[in-house]
Amino acid sequence: MTETPRLMSIGQFSSLSRLSVRMPRHYDAHGVLVPAQTDPWTGYRRYAPAQLADAADIRSLRDVGFGVSAIGALLAVRGTPAWADSLRLQRETLTEELRASQGRLSLITRLLNEGATTMPITLNRTTIPAMSVVALRGTVPTYSDEGQLWQRMMPLLSAQGIAPVGPCGVIEHDDQFMDADPDLSVFLPVAPGTTADGPLEILDLPERDCLVARVTGSYDQISEAHDLIGARLTDEGLAALVDGALAGHAFNIYLTTPDQVSEEEQLTDVCLPLA
Repeated sequence: MTETPRLMSIGQFSSLSRLSVRMPRHYDAHGVLVPAQTDPWTGYRRYAPAQLADAADIRSLRDVGFGVSAIGALLAVRGTPAWADSLRLQRETLTEELRASQGRLSLITRLLNEGATTMPITLNRTTIPAMSVVALRGTVPTYSDEGQLWQRMMPLLSAQGIAPVGPCGVIEHDDQFMDADPDLSVFLPVAPGTTADGPLEILDLPERDCLVARVTGSYDQISEAHDLIGARLTDEGLAALVDGALAGHAFNIYLTTPDQVSEEEQLTDVCLPLA
């Protein structure tokens, strides 16, 4: 004779699953965690011990941000590639949310520190010398996703035996700030006469008169650097170079990078060519 497993009351199940009593009822109503037995007269729910594993997965999925409908769909594909793909996509979403939150925290800190004696950004008018660079151009989801281009570029440089001769940077091709899908070129200076195969390209950038905001620390300060550049343009009656040519686009030069120094020691020159 088959032995019937001992069923648990909703209170016992709540205690062991670490779900409050109202949550099993909520998940039952959505067909996500249906009791093993429901008394037709009293409506009392009873759960099987095997359902504790389902409850654990439900709790974990809830805690990483999935709604009840998504949880039901995910439980149906446990053990398949769709399960892992959905979790990876949620991880990317949460990473982007974290990055945005860190940016907001940095902005709050900056607002609180307005008027402080230390300033992590200095602004000067500087001549940027002419340079030849190897570049990779592409569209990324946001400016903070620039690293996707670097991940594509570095293996190409290695495969083609191209050696940089200076600090790296990025050119912003759009004529306006983009909330999404900015068009960027990441670059590294190379010796004159260097050649490259696609999708890499060699760009010969002319000498340029620029306003340069040197940022010490987090890349989150780059927007503030542009604010300072804009204020300087207004105060001194200067004009940005706007002619549609590559040389007229704003660009950053990363004097140090996260793989070399701590975030507090990072140095970035935010550059705007002048007319």
